[in-house]
Amino acid sequence: MEKERQNYIRKAFGEIQIFLNEEQIQQFACYYEILIQKNEVMNLTAITEFEDVVRKHFVDSLTIKNILEPKAGEYWLDLGTGAGFPGIPLKIVYPELKLVLLDSLNKRVKFLQEVIEKLDLKKIDAVHGRAEELARKAEYREQFDCCVSRAVANLASLSEYCLPFVKSGGCFVPYKSEKIQEEIKGAEKAVRILGGKMEEQKEFLLPGSDIYRCLLCIRKIQETPKKYPRKAGTPTKEPIR
Repeated sequence: MEKERQNYIRKAFGEIQIFLNEEQIQQFACYYEILIQKNEVMNLTAITEFEDVVRKHFVDSLTIKNILEPKAGEYWLDLGTGAGFPGIPLKIVYPELKLVLLDSLNKRVKFLQEVIEKLDLKKIDAVHGRAEELARKAEYREQFDCCVSRAVANLASLSEYCLPFVKSGGCFVPYKSEKIQEEIKGAEKAVRILGGKMEEQKEFLLPGSDIYRCLLCIRKIQETPKKYPRKAGTPTKEPIR
């Protein structure tokens, strides 16, 4: 069974032209085991079948290469990482990436720290905090080459959470799973005010499925005004329109 699972991981990643070594395959297999074990006592994922987790979480996390490929030594932030997606799969595939996983729930952060330790990942931190507060701290504000997020939030709100972390010239890449033309239109003003510019959009079906995905590359072209992000909860309740 273990060999079958390893072969499935190899094949699924091969479909998006990512060719894993044995250590990476083992890391993904181990990640799945920890995720399912912990999921019995805390709510990490509704998707639990092995093949579904591989495709809908692991491979999905790496589809970012369609729009932006991580480079060795870059500093990335995964905002609202939850059970570690897309951050931990990105770190496994691109071990030279420096990464911060940010989540507002402390027990999820503890889970992530356990995963980091068990998979022996380096140059990666799981941080507990709210985006609205951390984005005001000098060590995080406008420090990242890229901020990614699979968090379920309206694009205007998500832009206010994410863009303050991105340095000028860097990118914010939200992962979306529905048709979002209307959402993009509604977020244009927010993106502009926060110092961003919509650069590219890729729509595709997740390999081996009929699941729609959309990735956006929002380039940071100028500093975010100091007043953003607004206080906790405001970006969600009152998106910039």
